[in-house]
Amino acid sequence: MAVLTLTDACLAFGHVALLDHAAFSLETGERVGLIGRNGTGKSSLLKILAGLEKPDDGQLQIQSGIEVAYVPQEPIFADDATVFSTVSEGLAEVKALRERFEAHAEGEDLDALMTQIEARNGWNWEQRVDETLQRLHLDPNLPIAGLSGGTKKRVALARSLVASPDVLMLDEPTNHLDLDAITWLEELLVAFKGSILLISHDRAFLDNVCTRIVELDRGVLRTYPGNFTAYETLKAQQLADEAVTNAKFDKLLAQEEVWIRKGVEARRTRSVARIKRLEDLRKARSERREVVGRAKMEVAQGDRGGKIVAELENVSKSYGGRTVVNHFSGTILRGDKVGLIGPNGAGKTTLLKIILGELKPDSGSVKQGANLNVAYFDQMRDNLDLNATLADFISPGSEWIEINGSRKHVMGYLQDFLFSPARANSPVRTLSGGERNRLLLARLFAKPSNVLVLDEPTNDLDIDTLDLLEDLLADYPGTVFLVSHDRRFLDNVVTSTLVAEGQGTWREYEGGVEDWLIQSRRAKALAAGKSGAASIATASKQPREAETRTPVAVTADNTPSTAPLATVVAQPKRKLSYKEQRELDELPARIEALETEQAELNKQLADPDIYRKEGANVGAMHARVESIDEELMTLLERWEALGKI
Repeated sequence: MAVLTLTDACLAFGHVALLDHAAFSLETGERVGLIGRNGTGKSSLLKILAGLEKPDDGQLQIQSGIEVAYVPQEPIFADDATVFSTVSEGLAEVKALRERFEAHAEGEDLDALMTQIEARNGWNWEQRVDETLQRLHLDPNLPIAGLSGGTKKRVALARSLVASPDVLMLDEPTNHLDLDAITWLEELLVAFKGSILLISHDRAFLDNVCTRIVELDRGVLRTYPGNFTAYETLKAQQLADEAVTNAKFDKLLAQEEVWIRKGVEARRTRSVARIKRLEDLRKARSERREVVGRAKMEVAQGDRGGKIVAELENVSKSYGGRTVVNHFSGTILRGDKVGLIGPNGAGKTTLLKIILGELKPDSGSVKQGANLNVAYFDQMRDNLDLNATLADFISPGSEWIEINGSRKHVMGYLQDFLFSPARANSPVRTLSGGERNRLLLARLFAKPSNVLVLDEPTNDLDIDTLDLLEDLLADYPGTVFLVSHDRRFLDNVVTSTLVAEGQGTWREYEGGVEDWLIQSRRAKALAAGKSGAASIATASKQPREAETRTPVAVTADNTPSTAPLATVVAQPKRKLSYKEQRELDELPARIEALETEQAELNKQLADPDIYRKEGANVGAMHARVESIDEELMTLLERWEALGKI
């Protein structure tokens, strides 16, 4: 049953129709991801569905008694408030009811108030706020004024979630959140009992959370069952079909245009209906909204530079008694694509500045390579001049830009980044968040460089631009340092990751996020297996004294020597018991069966129709795939342990 329905909605800014008789409905319990190009009107649509704005035309119907919570992309709070008081605003009605009950005002119906408070679980609203703050790792006493962007986003989420709404609407909820917070948010949203509508360009997040994808494309809402991976398959086929249909239409129109040009004699012998059809074809062609083209990105490359970008040896750095880098050593080579992963405040920016020689460590040595030309992308957009025109921001004082030896007019360069010539003289302040990011990338790539430092470049960028940026960075011959919480983007770009593991410890892993997770899980499993095996062996063995005592050589200064002695009694290798031997023989077949089951499940989940056929079972299938991973790890470790006996 639909909790809200939008029909025949129209919305336009200037001559561009953002919504062109669009229709949408949100069903009970479903989680919908709203995607589309920057500037297509996604945020405006979300505000309309939340009841915060009105369309130019159309009707919004919300089921009676439904409570809707909306979390904006950039939340605004009172600067003099604390985290606790701000989150408590989500329970303003409940607080007011309890205050009225406690006031015992004359003429107040206390029984009715008590019923309303109990229905909303209002007696313990403070506890609900505290629990929500703990789950989001928020200090209730912190003042709002001093919070970072990521912490403010968590406060906004807490303010909405504490009210337990029926419908939750989120605009770019993963922006400014670190990987741990994103994982937590995914689990929370999947467990959420109500309906969810969210805008996001984080493809892994959409895959893990959404049960349906809705795309705002040229004023029309198109729906795709399943997660983002299923959408990609269906969308590719849809675009191919659309191209064939348009080609047939254009061919027919061209034939009719040839016929009409044959002159009056031809028209006398033809029906008036055919002339009318030609007019209809012309009108339909003029009203067709073409697929928006992809941005064309090219990076201006600086001098090649040396083979080594930086060498760090036993580097440490502390702030106010807190260690953010602790005895880190590593070498960065030309062409490396390095991702930095860690929670907000872990020291990613500090480590980057040390690597690039902009910050001196407290101890250890850093050696930079020769001829480093570094270009920075700043997630906070501090370098944006909001009053400058787009053209002046890209190329101050000149109409030309030189990239890799060729000159390009600034108008053409802006068009490569999907800014029309008509907007070239518009001020930067008129751009949306995604367009501002695209403009910053345009200026960044116009600067010759052999080292790119990208701090959260994916925030607000649409998915098509992300795909293109991935391709460009993969082909970039220089070195890339990438700070991002977009797992799919990191996986598709980086060749290694530097991961903050707490207490200032940084460790390098080959590959992207998935590679890091697999390697760290295996390392923890092996460590746990070895310590467990050692404990079991110590507890179960009752050996003879002659077998356990190993003679130790002593040096002249009475210190133990590591040199082996001929008199050491060798430990006999224990024979497998019948039960253990049988278990060892059966393990290969069990492992093969699990791998076959997992492969079959992955094959089914890759089929877009699975979400229509299986429906609610899809979540269980995903959970089974993950549990098989854990079972396989356990069996493989057991196989290895038995093989060593």
